[in-house]
Amino acid sequence: MAEAVTATTALVAVGAAAAVLALVLLVVLVRARKRGSGGQQQVLALVSEMNTRMEGMVRELSEALERAQEEGRRNRFLGELGASIDLDEVLSRTLEAGGAIPGVDAAIVSIRDSVDKPIVATLGLSAEEAQRQVISGPPNGHEARAISISYQYPATLEGMELVHSGLAVPVPGESGAVGFIAIYSRSTSHHFEEEMIRELEELAKRAGPAIENAWRFREARKLADLDALTGLHNRRYFHETLAREVSRAQRYSRQLSLIVFDLDDFKAINDRIGHLSGDAVLAETAERVLDVVRSADIACRVGGDEFAVILPESSTADADQLYHRLRGAVSSRPVGQAGRLSLSAGIADLLPDDDPTHFFERADEALYRAKELGKGQVFQAGAPGLSAAPDESTQQPGTANSQ
Repeated sequence: MAEAVTATTALVAVGAAAAVLALVLLVVLVRARKRGSGGQQQVLALVSEMNTRMEGMVRELSEALERAQEEGRRNRFLGELGASIDLDEVLSRTLEAGGAIPGVDAAIVSIRDSVDKPIVATLGLSAEEAQRQVISGPPNGHEARAISISYQYPATLEGMELVHSGLAVPVPGESGAVGFIAIYSRSTSHHFEEEMIRELEELAKRAGPAIENAWRFREARKLADLDALTGLHNRRYFHETLAREVSRAQRYSRQLSLIVFDLDDFKAINDRIGHLSGDAVLAETAERVLDVVRSADIACRVGGDEFAVILPESSTADADQLYHRLRGAVSSRPVGQAGRLSLSAGIADLLPDDDPTHFFERADEALYRAKELGKGQVFQAGAPGLSAAPDESTQQPGTANSQ
């Protein structure tokens, strides 16, 4: 709305100026006719001067209109900051507002996380450029109001699209700065003046509360998705994610595999060492699971001593390899007061007619088939026999170890 009003005002101003100039020109033409040829020369000179003035006026009005539109975009981005509690969306809107500042070619927002690496979002920077943008405060430890950055390059890099200057300000939170926002220019002649510092400070001031609220929501959602005892994803998250991954794999004809496993004879172990010690065993087992799963794998506790790992873009061969890594991690050394443990697993790959429930049931049935055939081993859904040899080092007395 503000942009439309500004554009209308500018057009009215141009129209009014044109009308005034036309009126002046009409008066001069009338006088020139009375004066003859000398008057015509005067009219030509006056027309040329009027054209020059008109062009200058239009140029000034166009620049003013462009500035007003940029200001309108920034105000719109600022107004939208608090309208979302999705952290990615809030960071994206913050970057858009920073990128709308005149002369800015790129921007970055970095937010300190409680445990993990900083949360970083970028605009107009390549992945390599973003990794190299490190902002640090003054060596005396005090928090700077703003940090001006200037980059000087060797002559061999002349002509490349490089970042030449930058400006960073802290993003304020309730108990101090939560990170920083920085803007960059690729122009060799651009300088970030005091006005731009104030604009970036205003953006950071508006963005800070929105970013903190979105971060808290993300952390709360993360806790809601985690099992309190083991730190793995919980059963609800498992089924939601499995449904999403099944849909994605079927839509794009991708591979998807699933491994479901549990600790052999855990009920008897729990009865022997007590439930508190049993909980400690489950927690330590989960830590070992996290040590061997890939970053793309989704490890979950689905109930009691039963665990599952979703393996996107993976075959049953990948799931079988993961089982061996899991078995090595869990069985290679004693786990708390339980001593050495063995685990049994069922694996399945996604079939064209699978829905999420049937997919999970096939892997779960394969787990029970592995236990029937002899614990400490893995069974593949749909296979006529065992897909891997049992772990003889952890076989319990009387457990079958033949295929």
